[in-house]
Amino acid sequence: MSILVGTASWTDKTLIESGAFYPRGCTSAEARLRYYASVFPIVEVDSSYYAMPSASNSALWVERTPAGFVFDVKAFRLFTGHQTERKFFPKNLQAELPDTGKKNLYYKDIPPPVLEELWARFFAALQPLHVAGKLGSVLFQFPHWVTAVPKALAHVEHCAERMHPFLTAFEFRHESWFGEKHRESTLAMERERGIVHVIVDAPEGVTNRAHTVWEATSPELAIVRLHGRNASSWSGAESAAERFNYEYSDEELRELESPIKAIARSAARVHVLFNNCYRDVAQRNAGTMRRILEVE
Repeated sequence: MSILVGTASWTDKTLIESGAFYPRGCTSAEARLRYYASVFPIVEVDSSYYAMPSASNSALWVERTPAGFVFDVKAFRLFTGHQTERKFFPKNLQAELPDTGKKNLYYKDIPPPVLEELWARFFAALQPLHVAGKLGSVLFQFPHWVTAVPKALAHVEHCAERMHPFLTAFEFRHESWFGEKHRESTLAMERERGIVHVIVDAPEGVTNRAHTVWEATSPELAIVRLHGRNASSWSGAESAAERFNYEYSDEELRELESPIKAIARSAARVHVLFNNCYRDVAQRNAGTMRRILEVE
């Protein structure tokens, strides 16, 4: 049984500003990653969602972390169906983007040659982590407007095909994927394609949230992402920090011990990642969860 516990991001703005996790004088990008990796065995890269990652940064991450450290990397936002402003594309590709007259571009708007170049650059950025054995999975976080309809399913399967042979994980935000009608077909699609199913812990009774399904669809890995349970700020929050401002109680974390250990019997590895990124809340919760699960 291999369970790794960590957080989503080590550079969150509120985390750094809080001064509550990093030691005094730990102010450079290198120092922060080295310190984080001395405390936790895994981290989720959040910056790759907002802008195309680079191979040079990946090489630095490999160098600055110990052997066995793991990075789960979020896919670039365009790939997952999110709206993407021109400024988030690589600068030398922006002139090749179509003039739609709108602020945001979507995957369907992008010319095929540009898409090919974006996929190529994304793969190149992952390569140093992959070669070093430090790439855990690539996380595709699909937004709530990507619903379980044929057109969206076709794009989801397209992403699965494009990511081969990297181990890839899907997190859905619309409830239709794991509602009564589509639950079994969604899980079957993930199993057939070797996609890692992401088990979501989030507020109950809110919109823009997929059902929590404790299933492992890949024999290699299962992922549990904990977003906090702040129902009042889940929808309509002005910032991610506000949305995920929630600290799990020790009792809530202990209640998760049994299902996490159960899922660990169905997959070779389990990644438990706290995405309740507000100040050092995620780091404190992750530390507590490691003690509860009795893992390093």
